[in-house]
Amino acid sequence: MTLPANHPLEDGRTSASALVTTYRGTRGDRTPVWFMRQAGRSLPEYRELRVGTRMLDACLDPAMASEITLQPVRRHGVDAGIFFSDIVIPLKLAGVDVEIEPGRGPVLAKPVRTLADVSDLQDPAGADFSAIAQGVALTVAALGSTPLIGFAGAPFTLAAYLVEGGPSKDHIRARTLMHSDPEAWDGLLTWAADVTGAFLRAQVLAGTSAAQLFDSWVGSLSKADYVARVAPYSARALAAIRDLDVPVVHFGVGSGEVLAEMRDVGAGGDPGAPRVDAVGVDWRIPLDEAARRLGGSVTVQGNVDPALLAAPWPVLEAHVLDVLRRGRSARAHVLNLGHGVPPETDPAVLTRIVELVHAQGGAAGGEDSAGESRS
Repeated sequence: MTLPANHPLEDGRTSASALVTTYRGTRGDRTPVWFMRQAGRSLPEYRELRVGTRMLDACLDPAMASEITLQPVRRHGVDAGIFFSDIVIPLKLAGVDVEIEPGRGPVLAKPVRTLADVSDLQDPAGADFSAIAQGVALTVAALGSTPLIGFAGAPFTLAAYLVEGGPSKDHIRARTLMHSDPEAWDGLLTWAADVTGAFLRAQVLAGTSAAQLFDSWVGSLSKADYVARVAPYSARALAAIRDLDVPVVHFGVGSGEVLAEMRDVGAGGDPGAPRVDAVGVDWRIPLDEAARRLGGSVTVQGNVDPALLAAPWPVLEAHVLDVLRRGRSARAHVLNLGHGVPPETDPAVLTRIVELVHAQGGAAGGEDSAGESRS
């Protein structure tokens, strides 16, 4: 299947944008920049809009989700919007009783810990993503030539929430289940891959110009467990959009030891198939080292340390410029954070980072231009 004729990548609105061309491996006249969790708690206009509305209800209100997505694009001048939603939205739409508790995160009424529990899950094919598609369409219409990124949670991260029943520091119940009951694990991860893949596909068909798969808890896994018991299901999730010509980004927190394996997930086990277009890197390893581990076949995204957003500007500026310099060792680079924007972040700092990054230029700027602005 091809993208719809009115899709921004098909009608030309975003196909030549800095974000899309960089994801596809071409360095332009500036490094594109956007921030994970740029839409949300750090913005006063978001907090005002959300008064009296629960998080998941806001995600499922097309007009509200669209407005929240647009807020940081207007304020910061970033090179992309990322659709305002949550990785547990597909779980909720597939019948899982889940809510987001302020200050805690996603909490499930009934954890999924046995094969019988897996069998009780509703068929993911019955999930209705029409509210998501409507929200994406509204946002794309307002963004014009600025691309919108769609996203979904990777199957392991969703499974970790399902098994634990909520947030966890070490995800030990989930990691135990993958070894103690392989049949239940396979059923759960297959279910999670299918529902999150459908969620991602709905966003792309509705107009997103890129798609990002988040594996927030991949850092809790050994490399062996990731390769054998997690990566095949991430491949299954991404297979939902393999027939659509849209750039794909794969991101995980604490993923330094499995970066190459995350890169290869897009191939779905087929050596001749394309890999993902870009790999997001958190703050734990230097971006040039990440690029070395990944080889030259993918764009890198990242990896400003979110903790430094509250540091004095000279410290943050030097860090951002160092990330830009190290990013030049990859085929191309999208500047982002190593994770999401902390809620207490001063929005003016994010705007200032965007201005700084854009002022450095892209491939033409070279290392010297980054160094000159340190003074």
